[in-house]
Amino acid sequence: MRSTASILHLDLDAFFASVEQRDKPSLRGKPVVVGGVGARGVVSTASYEARKFGVRSAMSAAEARARCPHAAFLGGRFEAYREASGIVMARLRELSPVVQPLSLDEAFVDLAAGETFDPRHVDELVATLRADVVRLTHGLTASVGVASSKLMAKIASEINKPDGAFVVQPGTEADVLGPMQVTAIPGVGPATAERLRRLGVATVEDLRRFSVDDLGAHVGASSAESLYRLSRADDDRPVEATRETKSVSVEDTFETNLVDRTLLSEIAEQMARRVGQRLRANSLSGRTVTLKVRYHDFETHTRSTTLSGPTDSGRVLAETARRLLDAEDLGGGLRLLGVGVSGLADWVQDDLFTPPETEEDLGPLPSRDERRRRRGWTPGEDVTHAEHGDGWVWGSGLGRVTVRFETRESPSGPVKTFPVDDPALSVRPFVSSVEP
Repeated sequence: MRSTASILHLDLDAFFASVEQRDKPSLRGKPVVVGGVGARGVVSTASYEARKFGVRSAMSAAEARARCPHAAFLGGRFEAYREASGIVMARLRELSPVVQPLSLDEAFVDLAAGETFDPRHVDELVATLRADVVRLTHGLTASVGVASSKLMAKIASEINKPDGAFVVQPGTEADVLGPMQVTAIPGVGPATAERLRRLGVATVEDLRRFSVDDLGAHVGASSAESLYRLSRADDDRPVEATRETKSVSVEDTFETNLVDRTLLSEIAEQMARRVGQRLRANSLSGRTVTLKVRYHDFETHTRSTTLSGPTDSGRVLAETARRLLDAEDLGGGLRLLGVGVSGLADWVQDDLFTPPETEEDLGPLPSRDERRRRRGWTPGEDVTHAEHGDGWVWGSGLGRVTVRFETRESPSGPVKTFPVDDPALSVRPFVSSVEP
């Protein structure tokens, strides 16, 4: 445990939904739900306006619509999310070289590793950081916690959420943590919480009454040890900025659930070839090929196979990835697909008579426009019309697509409907707003 509050946790508020509200003036202050928009879709993020109606992450889209039928249900624009995330992560690295991103919207920072950090001025540092996030991202807000450990910094960022901050002063960790629900401790999910409830444990303070052995009889030895330590705010995990590269992978979260097996196979091939390119660029090879899939209900599976020798061949990796995908039941469609290679080596077991692989050998791959054509228009997608200008897809069905014509800089705009195959309507390529 540190003697100073020098670990910072930042969490962007309702991130995906907030980006959509920022870029779509007509949605500001209104319920917005981002995630799968089909019958089997799952909520990824809900705006705070939607959360008032009980909509939450990982809820089925059908239930979310029942709870908040007047919300805007959008498929997601991951290029916009990645850009906003990159801006925030770059700002965090100005504070310290030791930044550990947990996701696009969340990261730890080891403030003590920064050259100018002064624990006496942590409140001013946090206020400046939060103001900079709003300015640099054109209106997104962040909740920030600072403490002597990663556990307490993350908990602190939740205390005044959204758009708030809390600093846990060293020596007060146990007092801050004690009154909280036991689910505040990482790893205490519904099943563990129910077991603890049967023991009469509702708060962290209740949990402290039990010894490690007593807890072990109900939740297992390893979990008991962790619960015992964390309930006492005992956490000495370091902030980890970089880790040794143990695998090379490519994955993508789709705007809407994909069910077309042929299209998914083409995407898997594209990913495998990109992995091969990265391996060759870094003079690496690998033996174990892993396919990662996430279904519409956010259940995630991985399937792996190990080759007879290490390879950097995009062709070999693509063939292997397609075989792994063929063994998967696509069910209600995939939300995410990824291909990775591990078991890395700095040599390749090549056939001496096989010519070196070049970019020209890779062949045509499905473009974004081709993927869009085959899945249809997605609510929230950026489009442009030859006559009416830039806007976004409000909805699509029965051979028609409805577009609201507005951008981040414009006032709330008009809504117009077109045939889905209107030649004047096209996807608007993402253009970064970050100055080079």
